[in-house]
Amino acid sequence: MARSAQPVTLPAVAIWPGTCAALGVALLVLGTLVAVALRADDLSGFATADWAALRFTLVQASLSALLSVALAIPVAKALARRRFFGRRVLITLLGAPFILPVIVAILGLLSVFGRSGWLSDLLGLAGLPPVQIYGLHGVVIAHVFFNLPLATRLILQGWQEIPAERFRLAAQLNAGPRAMWQLTEAPMLRQVVPGTAAVIFAICVSSFAVALTLGGGPKATTIELAIYQAFHFDFDLGRAAMLSGVQLVLTVVAAFLALKASSTEGFGAGLDRAVIRWDGKGTCARIIDGFWIAAAALFLMLPLLAVLISGLPGLVSLPASVWGATWVSIQVAALSTVFLLCVALPLSASIALGRKRLGEVAGILGLAASPLVIGTGLFVMVYPYIDPFLLALPVTALVNMVMALPFALRILVPRMRHVLHHNARLALALDMHGRTVWRRVLLPRCRAQIGFAAGLTAALSLGDLGVIALFADPEVATLPLQVYRLMGAYRMEAAQGAALLLFVISMGAFWILDRGGRLHAEA
Repeated sequence: MARSAQPVTLPAVAIWPGTCAALGVALLVLGTLVAVALRADDLSGFATADWAALRFTLVQASLSALLSVALAIPVAKALARRRFFGRRVLITLLGAPFILPVIVAILGLLSVFGRSGWLSDLLGLAGLPPVQIYGLHGVVIAHVFFNLPLATRLILQGWQEIPAERFRLAAQLNAGPRAMWQLTEAPMLRQVVPGTAAVIFAICVSSFAVALTLGGGPKATTIELAIYQAFHFDFDLGRAAMLSGVQLVLTVVAAFLALKASSTEGFGAGLDRAVIRWDGKGTCARIIDGFWIAAAALFLMLPLLAVLISGLPGLVSLPASVWGATWVSIQVAALSTVFLLCVALPLSASIALGRKRLGEVAGILGLAASPLVIGTGLFVMVYPYIDPFLLALPVTALVNMVMALPFALRILVPRMRHVLHHNARLALALDMHGRTVWRRVLLPRCRAQIGFAAGLTAALSLGDLGVIALFADPEVATLPLQVYRLMGAYRMEAAQGAALLLFVISMGAFWILDRGGRLHAEA
């Protein structure tokens, strides 16, 4: 009989560190929520403003998920059946908005779609009024900008998993576009789209920085922004805890739906032949595909180009506060990356050894957690013993780690599962124990993925505008907070220059760590 394909549980790779890491994340998220609730004087019901925040959150998250997925389907289809020079580069660039600092992206979107932006200038030449980007439509545009690339990558992966034999059979049967859609593409989309939409919905539910800068008033307040207002203006811990609980429930439900949708069976295995898309050879199909690829590239690249053009003049005369904030951001990002590796590596190994529920719990809580509630809960707990503002930067780094953990697990777990499956028996035969397994087996073969996860965490941490906006000392700020302060003071040239600096540092940190891991893996 053939041996089981299941990975062997290595006694040297203990599961308890991963279990402790998962329990630590759960304790951090749920414990801080309980700490905030216990310190609350009043846990009254929803006020009118809270219902308005809930409605706006549901509306903007639903619209953002719907538009992101609806636009991603034709873009992913075009990329799936077209081969052209620069295709790989374009697909790689599709990941840039996801790690782009939110405040940088907002400045880029304002430069393109704002009242004084490029689009308004073009409309002015035609005698039309300028674009108004603040409000619900501005929040949705920003969320689509961030999540369209994610939706495109996920749906494109679904298209690429359809075996080439399916398309060959369709061509032999002379199936037209409608039959191709019904027999091949629609079933795939029914599997991929619900989970993709649920993930994007969960991400948009906890939106903070986008609503803070583009909301335009009380009518465009998300739950996370309402939590910020409850802390910052009223110090109403009861209201903040209640809103955080509602947000937690919404995100957990969306994450559960995403997990359930992603558990469906695929299309089966093929012979790994190159996919030839006979349905895309017509002139009309080429024009349609070219339109969607060009439109998506312009929508995603123009704000980045605007940041570069607008930021160069202000880059040469940045105030000293920007350079101090840059150093603070680098420290927070480095600490957050260290935290991430200490938690994600043992947790990934435990999940790879069969403890799948650990990853689901950590991933869902990472998406569902309110960074502001975690930060406030930690501050409430340490307040009797130490000045909380002294811990603003470590707390920010810890919260950033929790936010990045779901994405790091998605990067690390598949590779660790593969490595353990192919090397477990040999490691057991050589009687490897403890650190030797990590040093000789796991780390050398997972360096590329570790570098990618570390780079992603560093970039996300560098661009975060969350806990630090609530608890930062007036004289200490991260670079995203300093950009926001410059915008609030109407020093737009300095803000754009600082945003360009933040963009360069974030992309540079990601590239250095990602490339460093790949170079070590190739050595």
